Amino acid sequence: MTHRTIEELEAGLAQIRNAPSENGTLRLIVARTAVDEREIVEQGELTLESGLAGDNWLARGDRHTEDGSADPLRQVTIMNSRVLDLIAGPTQEWPAAGDQLYADFDISETNAPAGTRLKIGNATLEVTTAPHMGCGKFKVRYGHDALRWVNSEAGVALKLRGINARVIHPGTIQTGDPIAKL
Repeated sequence: MTHRTIEELEAGLAQIRNAPSENGTLRLIVARTAVDEREIVEQGELTLESGLAGDNWLARGDRHTEDGSADPLRQVTIMNSRVLDLIAGPTQEWPAAGDQLYADFDISETNAPAGTRLKIGNATLEVTTAPHMGCGKFKVRYGHDALRWVNSEAGVALKLRGINARVIHPGTIQTGDPIAKL
């Protein structure tokens, strides 16, 4: 995969900023079945207990919690699909980012701050305060410039690396479902 330069990434910001702010579309669902293993699913179940059914969030735990258990504030991750269009290119390259849901939707701090509720299919998620930042794996997969870009001040405000959410109303989601702010 060719890594984008800062100049190429910056040139794509206008397209990202034009993402729908009220009603978007769920473009991809990915279950992380094991460390570095991904399964694209057309339909998924969001549950209160385990987040995305079939995903390893609960079993994997989290380095951010004192006891290493799964962090309920990081149950489901959502990334703006326009960012991945720019960084990774074709949809089949998106799962490497490590998120579960990819949506054509404005997830910026201005549009979807912590506490915002998002309806997808017949499930409801709530954006949490837990930050979602680019890491070493992101750098390996998409390059140093992409990591710097998503973690920059503007990148953090636009939530280019994505957001964390928790399930507050379980339900079924599928690729193509509308995503809407409640």
